[in-house]
Amino acid sequence: MSDWTSGYVADISYTYGYYAELNPLRIALGFINAGIRPPNVINACELGFGQGISTNIHAAASQINWYGTDFNPHQAAFAQELSSISGADAKLHDDAFNEFCQRDDLPEFDYIGLHGIWSWISDENRAVIVDFIRRKLKVGGVLYISYNTQPGWAAMVPMRDLLAEHADLMSAQGAGTISRIEDAITFAEQLVAVNPEYCKANPQIKNRLDKIKQDNKNYVAHEYFNRDWEPMAFAKMARWLEPAKMDWACSARYADAIDSIQLTSEQLNLINSIPNPVFRQSVRDFCENRQFRTDYWVKGARRLSTLDQDEMLDGLRVVMGVPRKDVQFKIAGRLGNFDLPSDIYEPLLEVLSAYQPVYISELWQAAKEKGVSRSAMNSAVAILAAKGAILPAQSDESIAQAVSKVGRLNRFLMSQSRSTTELSYLASPVTGGGLAVPLFHQFFLLATLEGADTAKSLATFAWRILASQNKCLLKDGKPIASQDENLAELERQAGNFLNDRLPLYQALKII
Repeated sequence: MSDWTSGYVADISYTYGYYAELNPLRIALGFINAGIRPPNVINACELGFGQGISTNIHAAASQINWYGTDFNPHQAAFAQELSSISGADAKLHDDAFNEFCQRDDLPEFDYIGLHGIWSWISDENRAVIVDFIRRKLKVGGVLYISYNTQPGWAAMVPMRDLLAEHADLMSAQGAGTISRIEDAITFAEQLVAVNPEYCKANPQIKNRLDKIKQDNKNYVAHEYFNRDWEPMAFAKMARWLEPAKMDWACSARYADAIDSIQLTSEQLNLINSIPNPVFRQSVRDFCENRQFRTDYWVKGARRLSTLDQDEMLDGLRVVMGVPRKDVQFKIAGRLGNFDLPSDIYEPLLEVLSAYQPVYISELWQAAKEKGVSRSAMNSAVAILAAKGAILPAQSDESIAQAVSKVGRLNRFLMSQSRSTTELSYLASPVTGGGLAVPLFHQFFLLATLEGADTAKSLATFAWRILASQNKCLLKDGKPIASQDENLAELERQAGNFLNDRLPLYQALKII
């Protein structure tokens, strides 16, 4: 019998994560700040969509036509169910890459996304994907690709290989993947305990193993135990993408572009002295000891003048993504925490605090009235976006067309939260993407949909769910014993929810 998995872990499912970088609406701000004209995304594709949470949130919350594949039939079936429930009509398949990429019913794409999968597949499959990008990504189209990279993974590569070798050679016959993972980690701990020279030279390995031991085992299986696994240097990725005519555009994580919080002045001077853009990124990865890249690549970059940049920025809409009180005038970077000047940020937050979408031109007007320069305002917008304090916002027409699809999807996801803690994101038709919503907030939102409108009624609703499963709350790490104490703690949390979170969720049209 042939191995349809091609060495990829398929007997246990991947996690139910959502990855905001896959949202095409995020491209515009990153591209404009990098001086590149962003595309208008109509058709999009995700290769290796896992459980399909990201794909389905983006399909339901926007007017983009989504396609994709994940060869694990269990995952594809769940993703198809979500698409059917929302009515987004995403075209999701369980084809292997070589099958999907040869389909004759696919359009040309404005956007193709791969999150993480590149690190875990064979060179044969990588070649299939590059050929697909060459043939099916439009001129001006964007590729989002994230992957493990060097030099940040360099010390861990031998230990990862040892873990995989132990799982392959030393486990009991018939042992399942989780059992093999646990046995391999136990052996690695035994190895570290005898203080081998490898660990003396790489003291960070013990902490990495401790983290692996605590991580979700479904994630660990896919991250460390596939047959094919390669943290790839940026220069090698660039060579892979050359036949598809791709140029690196910028990072999909806005904070990566804020040099002052990531690089020392000496590092930045060295990097800026390098004329070759590929080598410049390679050197930057060494300065940051980067182990994971999240990159946008573009097929035919069209450069913007400074005037074009400001005009295109003015035409973007943004919306608050967190409660106003949670926005701190600080930002964290590789070099530490940095204070932000309140006189620049307060005028912007005053406009944003109504939780309604606003054009960046409106923020500029408010900033200008307070004597804030254009460059300072542009920098502040980029930093607020990097912090997640503001999110991209769609047009009113797109929002209106997505509301009903999002409502159906979110209602289903929240109903599932009554029996699982794995679904922790809901869709917003305002942002075209997902938002992390804690478990109890999902319970409270369900209660709101049922007509509850007081802290006590929300708490009672949530307690019925918990009590039916013989569960209780924790306080200071210890279970709360009595029903009255559980209800009191839930009522306290529900009060905070009503005051701080519900207005935001309603403004983002999550319910």
